[in-house]
Amino acid sequence: MMEEEKKDLRKEGKPETEEKSAGNGLALGLCLGLAVGAAIGTATKNLGLWMPIGMCLGMVVGMSFDSEKKDKKDDGDDQPQA
Repeated sequence: MMEEEKKDLRKEGKPETEEKSAGNGLALGLCLGLAVGAAIGTATKNLGLWMPIGMCLGMVVGMSFDSEKKDKKDDGDDQPQA
């Protein structure tokens, strides 16, 4: 009986695909920003400056990826309920 209750609780939550893709935009942006920052830092011989800058810019881009996914899931009803 305990196993059945656990299965029911899992069904009530988010679908598995939504849970897995929840933070992918931020992680992707962070990785890309780090790579770009490392490349610019290597080219300018100032790696200590450009890696954190790349990471910060990557976080911003990644957060925008996640917000686009969230906006698409929105039902469009932004009006307050009266």
